[in-house]
Amino acid sequence: MSKLYYRAHPEAHRTEHIGWLRAAVLGANDGIISTASLIAGVTAANASHASIITTAIAALVAGAMSMAAGEFVSVYSQADTEKSDLSRESEELLNNPEAEHKELTAIYIQRGLDHQLADQVATQLMAHDALGAHARDELGISETLNARPVQAALSSAASFAAGAVMPLVVVLLAPQSSLLYWIVATAIIFLAMLGAAAAAVGNTPVLKSAIRVSFWGTFAMAVTTGVGAMFNTSV
Repeated sequence: MSKLYYRAHPEAHRTEHIGWLRAAVLGANDGIISTASLIAGVTAANASHASIITTAIAALVAGAMSMAAGEFVSVYSQADTEKSDLSRESEELLNNPEAEHKELTAIYIQRGLDHQLADQVATQLMAHDALGAHARDELGISETLNARPVQAALSSAASFAAGAVMPLVVVLLAPQSSLLYWIVATAIIFLAMLGAAAAAVGNTPVLKSAIRVSFWGTFAMAVTTGVGAMFNTSV
């Protein structure tokens, strides 16, 4: 009896981008907000142009390093948890395969299969890749969504720097007399563009995303500007 093999037609799903998209959007968003807020704060405090530029550069470098370190540690912790769960699951499969088979069968029954079919599916999947089947269907760990610490750290650092360089360029080009207005206005535009781009990649409502990102960025800049205005001294 001949065997039939089916090749799945290619599909472009957004979920495969979720790891790097989350880190990239978070990094760029923080880069714009943090740097623009700091610039707005020191500008409101009547700092010199040289001090403002120094603040912007320091914010870019420190923020990128902080994002990379924080993201690496956070995602590495997730990776360690996944490895621990997989190791424990591997031991359970070795020591008690029948219980693990019943567990996988119960999962498929809960998803809508009848008992006989669920038992057959569990049997075949465990024969092919027992640990992979349990990792995917019991633990929710897959190749698409598993933790990638280095990728997340590099993506966060690069995206933060890309976001932070935007207000830095504005500082270098805008007239100092109206720098505060330029920083706030351009930062809002940058944030709206970032929100729209992230929504387009994730296939979510563009306008809603742009407004959400812009609103919270504006709020952060307003608070920082107010704090800076309280220390109205020339540096």
